[in-house]
Amino acid sequence: MELMVLLNALVTRLLFVLHSLIGVWRVTAVKKEPKYWLLALLNLLLCLETGLTLKFKQGRGYKWFSPAIFLYLICIVPSLWLLEIHHGTQYCGNEPGAVQVNVSNQDFNQSRDSSHGSEGTDHHIIQTAKVFVNQLSTICETVWTLALHQTFLLLLVVGRWLLPIGVEITRDQLSQLLLMFVGTAADILEFASETLDIEDVRKNYALINAILAVWTWSMLQFPLDLAVQHIGCKSSTPSRRIPSLLLCRYSAELWNIGVSLFIQDGPFFIVRSILMGHFRIFNQMLVFFTAKNILVVTLQLYRLAVITLDFRATVLQKSRKGEVCCCPCEPYEAHAHATGHQENEMKEFVAFPTKEESQAPSEDH
Repeated sequence: MELMVLLNALVTRLLFVLHSLIGVWRVTAVKKEPKYWLLALLNLLLCLETGLTLKFKQGRGYKWFSPAIFLYLICIVPSLWLLEIHHGTQYCGNEPGAVQVNVSNQDFNQSRDSSHGSEGTDHHIIQTAKVFVNQLSTICETVWTLALHQTFLLLLVVGRWLLPIGVEITRDQLSQLLLMFVGTAADILEFASETLDIEDVRKNYALINAILAVWTWSMLQFPLDLAVQHIGCKSSTPSRRIPSLLLCRYSAELWNIGVSLFIQDGPFFIVRSILMGHFRIFNQMLVFFTAKNILVVTLQLYRLAVITLDFRATVLQKSRKGEVCCCPCEPYEAHAHATGHQENEMKEFVAFPTKEESQAPSEDH
């Protein structure tokens, strides 16, 4: 097993565990009940996955799916649910959302004096760390929750980058996937923060649960790598069904369209439409992002229609020429088969001379 592959696999999963533990710590601090530390037991699943991956896959990833990302979602999402439900109960300073993490000079002077009289520099560092942690615990809950949301989405992208890739995915595909994840994470963060910050939404417990359910549903696209990988299909059979051929040729594009319609932009548009239509909640940003979701859904449907018409034209063109409609996602095999057929015809043409050529030697004789 390569050393870098082992380090990347272990360090990435360690970051996942530490971040999920910070989320559990915030839940216990907000709820003031030690029983919520039981949520930390979910990290045992991630530890088990780490052992199995190192043993059977030598630390490398799987095809089309990342178990580490999926288990990280299982570990951190319950904590974020509890923090969002138990929202806005701590004091946030003079202004809403103010962050107060400045450590006073008096605390530093006290820790410095005590360090000179006792254990020196090490004790001074420990005292400073304690003061800093105490100050961090005074930050209001809304700031902590937003920071966990932001670091959660950033860690999803960075973690997918650091995780060792499998044999089935290339570096080029990984770079495309990461760029897609950055845009997706920004849209998801905007949806959660923009809708849950509305005052009328915070007063409706059922509406909060519905928004969080849609937010959780949108997270399920991160463990999957189908957006950049084509589903392989064998072209050995002379004929295949049209839906199978369409899926074979445009698998990545169809997956992107499905994610946008059923996992991200479609559900986001439905939630925002309900907020404006049923609950009569209107603001400038809500209207803008609703229009954006409508535009994205329309463009995705237009893209689906273009793909279908293009594929239909290709099939009709081949059927008119009498060609066998094979899977277009493996052009190399089809091209090799056609080239071999042409070479065989050429050999036959060379091996059997024409009638005039066969009679010419006899006349000379």
